[in-house]
Amino acid sequence: MIPTYRRERVLLETLDHLLRLPETAGEILVIDQTEQHEPETIARLETLQMQGAIRWIQQQPPSITAAMNRGLQEANGDVVLFLDDDIAPEPFLVRAHQLAHETHAGSLIAGRVIQSWEEHADFSILEHPSFAGNKSAWIADFIGCNFSLRRERALALGGFDENFVRVAYRYEAEFAHRFCAADGRIRFEPEACLHHLHVAAGGTRSYGHHLTTWKPDHAVGAYYCALRIRPNGRWIMDFLMRPMRAIITRHHLRRPWWIPVTLAAELRGMLWALRLHFAGPKLIGAVQRVS
Repeated sequence: MIPTYRRERVLLETLDHLLRLPETAGEILVIDQTEQHEPETIARLETLQMQGAIRWIQQQPPSITAAMNRGLQEANGDVVLFLDDDIAPEPFLVRAHQLAHETHAGSLIAGRVIQSWEEHADFSILEHPSFAGNKSAWIADFIGCNFSLRRERALALGGFDENFVRVAYRYEAEFAHRFCAADGRIRFEPEACLHHLHVAAGGTRSYGHHLTTWKPDHAVGAYYCALRIRPNGRWIMDFLMRPMRAIITRHHLRRPWWIPVTLAAELRGMLWALRLHFAGPKLIGAVQRVS
């Protein structure tokens, strides 16, 4: 399943990569939140759908978590593999996820993700765990561009919290918290590998760069996640420390005039997160309270 937003050529290249794999998925769902594609993209997506190669589902308004929930509800398979729309998969990607579920039944499988800046790194000497590492392990989190889990288990948990808006930062951490609290386990399987191209335009990059915006789009998820998974008042420390961490950067050291702009974005994100939290999580089947 691929949620996509404002991606053109790279989305088509991603689909071509997946369709050329020696072992492909049972179906490829494209949950498309783009307002208007280029004519060439529309023509190609329509052709792929007519050929039965993909299911192209258009959805508005844009929301990563809402698109993922739509994919969960629309999927026909027992296991759903979530991928980004700007990736290059290794040939064994789909099969590795399948084998991991056979070996670790009921687990969430987190695949290996090699970012564009990590292409030539030596992962055998990493001192700290990394999603680009090459050793299997039980872990506490996952990265959203390459993971799979059983559809019914995800639906039983209410899917992904749609209160993670805009950039949806930290939605993975909140879902991992709920999944593990329900006796789930997360298995990192490096054989299920892809290369994340990190294309500059589209996707979450549509909301600008977190260092150069006064908008709360990048900050709100961090504060909302703190409220959701930090019991006994520990969220207060996150609220107090994050604004300071946000401005202790080389960018702000060299351009101190951005400090008040970033603090304004953090404050707006904080207030937005509080409003979302008091309204209650927005899950599949959840009844929302009025804030």
